[in-house]
Amino acid sequence: MARITAGIGSSHIPLLGVASDFDKTGEDYWRDCFAGYDWTKGWVAQQRPDVVILVYNDHASAFDMRIIPTFAIGCGERFRPADEGWGPRAVPDVIGHPDLAWHIAQCLVLDEFDMTIINEMDVDHGLTVPLSMMFGKPDAWPCRIIPLAVNVVTYPPPTGNRCWLLGEAIARAVESFPEDINVQIWGTGGMSHQLQGPRAGLINKAWDNRFLDDLSADPQRLRRIPHIEYLRETGSEGIEMVMWLIMRGALGPDVRQLHRHYHVPASNTAVGHIVLEKLT
Repeated sequence: MARITAGIGSSHIPLLGVASDFDKTGEDYWRDCFAGYDWTKGWVAQQRPDVVILVYNDHASAFDMRIIPTFAIGCGERFRPADEGWGPRAVPDVIGHPDLAWHIAQCLVLDEFDMTIINEMDVDHGLTVPLSMMFGKPDAWPCRIIPLAVNVVTYPPPTGNRCWLLGEAIARAVESFPEDINVQIWGTGGMSHQLQGPRAGLINKAWDNRFLDDLSADPQRLRRIPHIEYLRETGSEGIEMVMWLIMRGALGPDVRQLHRHYHVPASNTAVGHIVLEKLT
Protein backbone atom coordinates (compact mmCIF):
# COMPACT_ATOMS: atom_id res chain seq x y z
CA MET A 1 0.00 0.00 0.00
CA ALA A 2 0.97 3.66 -0.25
CA ARG A 3 2.37 5.25 2.88
CA ILE A 4 3.10 8.70 4.24
CA THR A 5 6.62 8.51 5.62
CA ALA A 6 7.48 12.09 6.55
CA GLY A 7 6.30 15.66 6.66
CA ILE A 8 7.99 18.97 5.94
CA GLY A 9 6.96 22.42 7.10
CA SER A 10 8.32 25.48 5.35
CA SER A 11 7.71 29.13 4.68
CA HIS A 12 6.92 29.98 1.06
CA ILE A 13 8.05 33.61 0.93
CA PRO A 14 8.05 34.85 -2.69
CA LEU A 15 11.46 36.54 -2.37
CA LEU A 16 13.00 33.13 -1.65
CA GLY A 17 11.97 32.25 -5.19
CA VAL A 18 13.46 35.46 -6.53
CA ALA A 19 16.75 34.80 -4.74
CA SER A 20 16.85 31.27 -6.13
CA ASP A 21 15.88 32.26 -9.67
CA PHE A 22 18.46 35.05 -9.89
CA ASP A 23 21.30 33.15 -8.17
CA LYS A 24 21.40 35.40 -5.12
CA THR A 25 21.44 32.58 -2.54
CA GLY A 26 25.14 33.05 -1.82
CA GLU A 27 24.82 36.76 -1.10
CA ASP A 28 25.31 37.92 2.49
CA TYR A 29 21.62 38.68 3.03
CA TRP A 30 20.43 35.27 1.86
CA ARG A 31 23.30 32.89 2.69
CA ASP A 32 22.24 31.82 6.19
CA CYS A 33 18.59 31.58 5.21
CA PHE A 34 19.24 29.14 2.38
CA ALA A 35 21.91 27.22 4.30
CA GLY A 36 19.19 26.03 6.65
CA TYR A 37 17.73 24.00 3.79
CA ASP A 38 20.94 22.27 2.75
CA TRP A 39 20.40 19.33 5.09
CA THR A 40 16.88 18.83 3.77
CA LYS A 41 18.00 18.86 0.15
CA GLY A 42 20.35 15.97 0.83
CA TRP A 43 17.81 14.09 2.91
CA VAL A 44 15.00 14.43 0.35
CA ALA A 45 17.37 13.22 -2.38
CA GLN A 46 18.07 10.11 -0.30
CA GLN A 47 14.41 9.52 0.59
CA ARG A 48 13.27 9.87 -3.03
CA PRO A 49 9.55 10.40 -2.42
CA ASP A 50 7.36 9.25 -5.27
CA VAL A 51 4.68 11.83 -4.50
CA VAL A 52 4.50 14.99 -2.41
CA ILE A 53 1.12 16.25 -1.23
CA LEU A 54 1.90 19.95 -1.04
CA VAL A 55 -0.40 22.05 1.15
CA TYR A 56 -0.27 25.73 0.28
CA ASN A 57 -2.47 28.76 -0.26
CA ASP A 58 -3.16 30.48 -3.53
CA HIS A 59 -2.47 34.23 -3.60
CA ALA A 60 -5.21 35.32 -6.03
CA SER A 61 -3.56 33.48 -8.95
CA ALA A 62 -5.97 30.56 -9.45
CA PHE A 63 -8.77 31.83 -7.19
CA ASP A 64 -10.14 35.28 -6.43
CA MET A 65 -13.22 36.77 -4.81
CA ARG A 66 -15.43 35.04 -7.40
CA ILE A 67 -14.70 31.62 -5.93
CA ILE A 68 -13.14 30.84 -2.56
CA PRO A 69 -12.81 27.11 -1.87
CA THR A 70 -11.83 26.25 1.68
CA PHE A 71 -10.00 23.10 0.56
CA ALA A 72 -9.17 22.37 -3.10
CA ILE A 73 -7.24 19.37 -4.41
CA GLY A 74 -5.49 19.36 -7.77
CA CYS A 75 -6.34 16.19 -9.68
CA GLY A 76 -4.89 17.11 -13.06
CA GLU A 77 -1.90 15.82 -15.00
CA ARG A 78 0.08 19.08 -15.07
CA PHE A 79 0.08 22.45 -13.35
CA ARG A 80 1.99 25.41 -14.78
CA PRO A 81 3.68 28.20 -12.81
CA ALA A 82 1.35 31.18 -12.45
CA ASP A 83 2.02 34.68 -13.71
CA GLU A 84 1.80 36.72 -10.50
CA GLY A 85 2.27 40.04 -12.27
CA TRP A 86 5.88 39.81 -13.40
CA GLY A 87 5.72 36.67 -15.52
CA PRO A 88 5.75 33.01 -14.50
CA ARG A 89 8.77 31.74 -12.60
CA ALA A 90 11.25 29.91 -14.81
CA VAL A 91 10.75 26.63 -12.96
CA PRO A 92 9.47 23.28 -14.23
CA ASP A 93 5.79 22.51 -14.58
CA VAL A 94 4.35 20.48 -11.73
CA ILE A 95 3.46 16.96 -12.80
CA GLY A 96 0.52 15.63 -10.83
CA HIS A 97 -0.55 12.12 -9.85
CA PRO A 98 -4.18 11.98 -10.98
CA ASP A 99 -4.81 8.41 -9.82
CA LEU A 100 -3.76 9.10 -6.25
CA ALA A 101 -5.29 12.58 -6.22
CA TRP A 102 -8.68 11.32 -7.37
CA HIS A 103 -8.49 8.49 -4.85
CA ILE A 104 -7.78 10.97 -2.06
CA ALA A 105 -10.57 13.27 -3.26
CA GLN A 106 -13.07 10.41 -3.29
CA CYS A 107 -12.02 9.22 0.16
CA LEU A 108 -12.19 12.71 1.62
CA VAL A 109 -15.65 13.41 0.26
CA LEU A 110 -16.92 10.06 1.53
CA ASP A 111 -15.23 10.95 4.84
CA GLU A 112 -17.48 14.05 4.88
CA PHE A 113 -14.94 16.68 3.81
CA ASP A 114 -16.41 18.97 1.16
CA MET A 115 -13.48 19.15 -1.23
CA THR A 116 -13.27 21.28 -4.35
CA ILE A 117 -11.76 19.21 -7.17
CA ILE A 118 -9.53 21.17 -9.55
CA ASN A 119 -8.36 19.71 -12.85
CA GLU A 120 -6.85 22.88 -14.32
CA MET A 121 -5.07 25.66 -12.43
CA ASP A 122 -1.80 27.52 -12.38
CA VAL A 123 0.23 27.33 -9.18
CA ASP A 124 1.91 30.33 -7.63
CA HIS A 125 4.84 30.90 -5.27
CA GLY A 126 2.98 29.24 -2.42
CA LEU A 127 3.67 25.92 -4.14
CA THR A 128 6.72 26.55 -6.31
CA VAL A 129 8.94 28.22 -3.69
CA PRO A 130 8.95 25.18 -1.34
CA LEU A 131 9.86 22.99 -4.30
CA SER A 132 12.83 25.25 -5.04
CA MET A 133 13.92 25.22 -1.40
CA MET A 134 13.86 21.43 -1.22
CA PHE A 135 14.95 20.48 -4.75
CA GLY A 136 17.04 23.39 -5.99
CA LYS A 137 16.96 24.13 -9.72
CA PRO A 138 16.40 20.85 -11.58
CA ASP A 139 15.24 20.57 -15.18
CA ALA A 140 12.19 18.69 -13.86
CA TRP A 141 10.87 18.22 -10.34
CA PRO A 142 12.00 14.76 -9.20
CA CYS A 143 8.60 13.54 -8.00
CA ARG A 144 4.90 13.89 -8.64
CA ILE A 145 3.11 16.70 -6.81
CA ILE A 146 -0.50 16.83 -5.62
CA PRO A 147 -1.47 20.45 -4.88
CA LEU A 148 -3.79 20.98 -1.93
CA ALA A 149 -4.89 24.61 -1.70
CA VAL A 150 -6.33 26.03 1.53
CA ASN A 151 -8.11 29.34 1.93
CA VAL A 152 -6.19 31.41 4.47
CA VAL A 153 -6.62 34.68 2.58
CA THR A 154 -10.30 35.51 2.96
CA TYR A 155 -12.22 35.20 6.22
CA PRO A 156 -13.22 32.68 7.45
CA PRO A 157 -10.24 30.31 7.14
CA PRO A 158 -10.54 26.78 8.52
CA THR A 159 -9.63 26.14 12.13
CA GLY A 160 -6.42 24.44 13.11
CA ASN A 161 -8.44 21.50 14.39
CA ARG A 162 -10.27 21.12 11.07
CA CYS A 163 -6.92 21.18 9.28
CA TRP A 164 -5.57 18.51 11.63
CA LEU A 165 -8.61 16.31 11.01
CA LEU A 166 -8.17 16.75 7.26
CA GLY A 167 -4.57 15.57 7.63
CA GLU A 168 -5.76 12.46 9.47
CA ALA A 169 -8.28 11.79 6.69
CA ILE A 170 -5.61 12.25 4.01
CA ALA A 171 -3.43 9.68 5.78
CA ARG A 172 -6.30 7.18 5.80
CA ALA A 173 -6.90 7.82 2.12
CA VAL A 174 -3.24 7.35 1.19
CA GLU A 175 -3.00 4.12 3.19
CA SER A 176 -5.95 2.68 1.26
CA PHE A 177 -4.32 3.36 -2.13
CA PRO A 178 -3.09 -0.01 -3.46
CA GLU A 179 0.10 1.15 -5.18
CA ASP A 180 3.34 0.77 -3.20
CA ILE A 181 4.61 4.36 -3.18
CA ASN A 182 6.47 6.63 -0.78
CA VAL A 183 4.42 9.76 -0.05
CA GLN A 184 5.50 12.88 1.82
CA ILE A 185 3.19 15.70 2.91
CA TRP A 186 4.42 19.28 3.14
CA GLY A 187 2.69 22.11 4.99
CA THR A 188 3.75 25.56 3.85
CA GLY A 189 3.23 29.23 4.69
CA GLY A 190 4.07 31.47 7.61
CA MET A 191 5.68 32.00 9.93
CA SER A 192 4.73 35.22 11.76
CA HIS A 193 4.35 38.14 9.39
CA GLN A 194 2.17 41.09 8.54
CA LEU A 195 2.46 42.79 5.18
CA GLN A 196 0.38 45.93 5.68
CA GLY A 197 -0.98 48.43 8.17
CA PRO A 198 0.57 49.84 11.36
CA ARG A 199 1.96 46.43 12.35
CA ALA A 200 3.64 45.74 9.01
CA GLY A 201 6.86 43.84 9.61
CA LEU A 202 5.64 42.15 12.80
CA ILE A 203 7.70 39.07 13.71
CA ASN A 204 7.16 37.08 16.91
CA LYS A 205 10.20 34.83 17.37
CA ALA A 206 9.06 33.38 20.69
CA TRP A 207 5.64 32.40 19.38
CA ASP A 208 7.08 30.94 16.18
CA ASN A 209 9.61 28.80 18.02
CA ARG A 210 7.04 27.49 20.48
CA PHE A 211 4.91 26.48 17.48
CA LEU A 212 7.91 24.61 16.05
CA ASP A 213 8.58 23.01 19.44
CA ASP A 214 5.02 21.80 19.82
CA LEU A 215 4.81 20.13 16.43
CA SER A 216 6.51 17.28 18.28
CA ALA A 217 6.27 18.22 21.99
CA ASP A 218 2.59 19.20 22.31
CA PRO A 219 0.78 19.03 18.97
CA GLN A 220 -2.62 18.85 20.65
CA ARG A 221 -2.13 22.43 21.90
CA LEU A 222 -1.68 23.61 18.33
CA ARG A 223 -5.09 22.22 17.36
CA ARG A 224 -6.77 24.55 19.85
CA ILE A 225 -5.14 27.86 18.87
CA PRO A 226 -7.99 30.23 17.88
CA HIS A 227 -7.91 32.50 14.86
CA ILE A 228 -7.68 35.59 17.07
CA GLU A 229 -4.42 34.37 18.62
CA TYR A 230 -2.81 33.90 15.22
CA LEU A 231 -3.92 37.42 14.31
CA ARG A 232 -2.80 39.01 17.56
CA GLU A 233 0.52 37.19 17.98
CA THR A 234 1.67 36.45 14.44
CA GLY A 235 0.16 39.17 12.26
CA SER A 236 -2.52 39.13 9.63
CA GLU A 237 -0.68 36.54 7.50
CA GLY A 238 0.41 34.24 10.33
CA ILE A 239 -2.83 32.27 9.94
CA GLU A 240 -1.03 30.42 7.13
CA MET A 241 0.45 28.20 9.84
CA VAL A 242 -2.82 26.26 10.13
CA MET A 243 -1.69 24.57 6.90
CA TRP A 244 1.22 23.01 8.79
CA LEU A 245 -1.39 21.23 10.91
CA ILE A 246 -2.69 19.34 7.88
CA MET A 247 0.83 17.99 7.49
CA ARG A 248 1.14 17.25 11.20
CA GLY A 249 -2.26 15.56 11.44
CA ALA A 250 -1.31 13.25 8.58
CA LEU A 251 1.75 11.96 10.46
CA GLY A 252 -0.09 10.37 13.36
CA PRO A 253 0.63 10.68 17.08
CA ASP A 254 4.36 9.96 17.12
CA VAL A 255 7.01 11.80 15.15
CA ARG A 256 10.72 12.48 15.38
CA GLN A 257 12.17 15.86 14.47
CA LEU A 258 14.99 15.35 12.00
CA HIS A 259 15.86 18.95 11.16
CA ARG A 260 14.82 22.47 12.07
CA HIS A 261 15.68 25.95 10.86
CA TYR A 262 14.48 29.42 11.84
CA HIS A 263 15.81 32.62 10.33
CA VAL A 264 14.97 36.32 10.50
CA PRO A 265 14.64 38.26 8.32
CA ALA A 266 13.74 37.25 4.79
CA SER A 267 12.07 40.25 3.26
CA ASN A 268 9.96 41.40 6.24
CA THR A 269 9.02 37.93 7.47
CA ALA A 270 10.34 35.03 9.52
CA VAL A 271 11.46 31.83 7.79
CA GLY A 272 10.51 28.58 9.50
CA HIS A 273 11.37 25.07 8.39
CA ILE A 274 11.09 21.63 9.97
CA VAL A 275 11.39 17.98 8.91
CA LEU A 276 9.40 15.36 10.79
CA GLU A 277 9.62 11.58 10.43
CA LYS A 278 6.49 9.52 10.99
CA LEU A 279 7.13 6.84 13.62
CA THR A 280 3.86 4.89 13.78
